[in-house]
Amino acid sequence: MCTRSADRPASHQRIWLLATIVLLVVAAQTGIHAQGYPTRFEFGTPATEQDISAVAIAIPADGAGLPAGSGDYMKGKAVYETQCAACHGTDLMGVAGLPNMPAGTQLRLIGGRGTLASKNPVMTVESYWPHATTLFDYIRRAMPFAAPGSLSADETYAVSAYILTEAQIIDKSMVLDAKTLPLIEMPNRNGFVPDPRPEIFK
Repeated sequence: MCTRSADRPASHQRIWLLATIVLLVVAAQTGIHAQGYPTRFEFGTPATEQDISAVAIAIPADGAGLPAGSGDYMKGKAVYETQCAACHGTDLMGVAGLPNMPAGTQLRLIGGRGTLASKNPVMTVESYWPHATTLFDYIRRAMPFAAPGSLSADETYAVSAYILTEAQIIDKSMVLDAKTLPLIEMPNRNGFVPDPRPEIFK
């Protein structure tokens, strides 16, 4: 005698539903195999180490993974003027009134030292970021805004040198590369501390 599903206990209904799904999946797979369809689809190609390194999530403070190349202040100034100044200003102090930005927002890059604990913190490369490698990595992956990732390694080192020089963190004569960049002491190097809440990482 058949019973309506409403008359079955909830646990029996779940078992029946699960069994039905399994049977449908098995039937579907059997039908696919019988018709000669592939069991996997070879879309795309395997990523090479070079592919992966090009979209690396982050360059750590010690500079591991920095690419070959180099750049200095003068080359960086030329790149900055054509690729960066429209958003960050010719003086690196930002541009007011950019479209799609909250009112009062300026993408300022320099200045603001000692303001982070104040009521009006000014967060810039100079005042906030603890490692110069972060600057390089962010420029490499996210800038310029209209064409992120389009700058070469040499251009990225050069723009980093220009910004760090204008922020009075390095000397204008310094050439940045994979060896020199991680050695730079940023003003806020000690401004970040380990999170003391171990429960977050359990």
